[in-house]
Amino acid sequence: MVLKTFGWSFAVTALGLVAAVLYGGWAAFGLVAILSVLEISLSFDNAVVNAGILKKMSAFWQKIFLTIGILIAVFGMRLVFPVVIVAVSAQLGPIEAVDLALTDKDRYQELVTDAHPSIAAFGGMFLLMIFLDFIFEDRDIKWLGWLERPLAKLGKVDMLSVCIALIVLLISAMTFATHAHQHGGTHVDKAETVLLSGIAGLITYLIVGGLSGYFEDKLEEEEEREHEQEEEAVRAGKPRSAVVVAGKAAFFMFLYLEVLDASFSFDGVIGAFAITNDIVLMALGLGIGAMYVRSLTVYLVREGTLDDYVYLEHGAHYAIGALAMILLVTIRYEINEFITGSVGVILIAWSFWSSVRRNRALAAAEGKAGSGDKTEVSSGV
Repeated sequence: MVLKTFGWSFAVTALGLVAAVLYGGWAAFGLVAILSVLEISLSFDNAVVNAGILKKMSAFWQKIFLTIGILIAVFGMRLVFPVVIVAVSAQLGPIEAVDLALTDKDRYQELVTDAHPSIAAFGGMFLLMIFLDFIFEDRDIKWLGWLERPLAKLGKVDMLSVCIALIVLLISAMTFATHAHQHGGTHVDKAETVLLSGIAGLITYLIVGGLSGYFEDKLEEEEEREHEQEEEAVRAGKPRSAVVVAGKAAFFMFLYLEVLDASFSFDGVIGAFAITNDIVLMALGLGIGAMYVRSLTVYLVREGTLDDYVYLEHGAHYAIGALAMILLVTIRYEINEFITGSVGVILIAWSFWSSVRRNRALAAAEGKAGSGDKTEVSSGV
């Protein structure tokens, strides 16, 4: 099972490390290995959240997520995205941006750093909306009941998550963006850029998340209809239209996953510049890490880990909330990647341990109930 799920990840790791040695020797090998570990540690919460969405999708779309999805994740976000940032921020053509990335790496890193406030605002707002929508939803299973119960009541207020997100964005633009650090020790007012980028992140979440939820609801309605009127549906040829709806639902859920992955990868791409400014080594290292995150997502789905450890999803969403706030703070202040990665790992480990304790308590309660039944039976004989 492990080899089947992680086989491609192992193969990509081997190819990536060999490519690194051929490209820049053993020093490049070490940098790619470090970048891979960085990406995995920063994106473990991504895998848990992805698994919650992916388990609703068919085996076909799970394969699409691992194949086409990984191409988008590796080449789109880890290779093309940093070049696009430079092209847009420096108003360069795509070819000029690629040439700059390969020939003048220091200038390239400087331009990416200058674009960081807008990247952080976009990614921070997208992730913050995911966190807010999660904690304001009333759930049967609550991890931190003392916090989640009152928040679930507050969640009944319409558009509360959007209002809070916009307030956080406004505060971030006023406090962090007005003194965003630039190269050379100067300060530049980035408030307008941060506001526009943050609103773009919010709009992206609302559109993609809204379409995904809409088509998911349509799919459930169609499945109920099929179940109730199966024979009539076959005669009328309705299953074909149901497949179309299912396809749309799966497509938009896939699209949502890709945008989610993109938002998670912002901190990895930016953090990678603390290790190297070589775009080839960045793409290799972060690409290997992204492949493991994908495989881990599928593994969690197929093993039913989220069903067995019910608080994992909670821990991952709290990690998302922490990452969102960290991204917004990095508009002005530099935060070490170790802190960013550690917060997510600690929250997920805590939620995992809470799940284990819950499972043990339930098993003990069932054992007591079972022994009580046996006592009653034996006394009645």
